[in-house]
Amino acid sequence: MQLDPKHPIRVLLAEDHALVRAGIRALLNDIPGVEVIGEAGDGQAVLDMVEQDPPDLVMMDIAMPGLNGLQAASRLSETYPAVKVLILSMHNNEEYVLQALKTGAAGYLLKDASTLELKFAVETIAQGQVYLSPAVSRQVVANYIDRVEGPLDPLSVLTNRQLQVLELIARGYTSKEIARALNISLSSAETHRTRLMERLDIHDIAGLVRFALQNGLAP
Repeated sequence: MQLDPKHPIRVLLAEDHALVRAGIRALLNDIPGVEVIGEAGDGQAVLDMVEQDPPDLVMMDIAMPGLNGLQAASRLSETYPAVKVLILSMHNNEEYVLQALKTGAAGYLLKDASTLELKFAVETIAQGQVYLSPAVSRQVVANYIDRVEGPLDPLSVLTNRQLQVLELIARGYTSKEIARALNISLSSAETHRTRLMERLDIHDIAGLVRFALQNGLAP
């Protein structure tokens, strides 16, 4: 699909509130390269209309009576994979967004979006990409990273040697004692300590000791 006024994207609009539907239709009609070919008030009507005349894009409210937007999107994805679905919702909620993406929807647009964002969402999906409203996109990405990676371990930025040096510093070892314990030169021990401070942005021994205690590196 491409936005081309000569070959407009055929859109089916599904929204159970007639006034809201009329407003969205008016906005879509103002976008060059977009043609609204029909309207539906519930998910079952969407499936019936798509069966009769498959559009390029279905813009569908998430909350509709009977068969809701997510259920209809899931069935469309299975039966008409070429038909793209853009979910419309008032819910800025990660759970709804993830559910929409799992159904195979190509986008999730908040109903308080601007006219410009509506146009951009249609263009993005027309280019074969997934569109998420910026507000939900930031939340989903942040939560996904937290789940996958978990909180960043402060010790993960240190090398094994730096961890050894930090542990000995926390135990009260001097640079000479660290060199002796690790069988390295005094200059190497001092270099490790300097780089350790730079890596952690801590510039005194007391600060290093507190850091090591807080992160369980020393009793």
